Amino acid sequence: MELKQNLGMIDRAARAVVGILLISLFFVGPQSAWGWIGLIPLATAIVGNCPAYIPLGFNTCSGK
Repeated sequence: MELKQNLGMIDRAARAVVGILLISLFFVGPQSAWGWIGLIPLATAIVGNCPAYIPLGFNTCSGK
């Protein structure tokens, strides 16, 4: 099963920024495990696919 990209560049950039900010909470902020939640938006930004978008029918990726 091949996953097609469904995240556009702005969406991917926003997810990467949010992910990095959340992960930085682990090192700089309250140092709780909740900072590792940032791995989810960071991973989806790297892969370019959001599994939650599939059943909702969202696609922010420009057509190729």
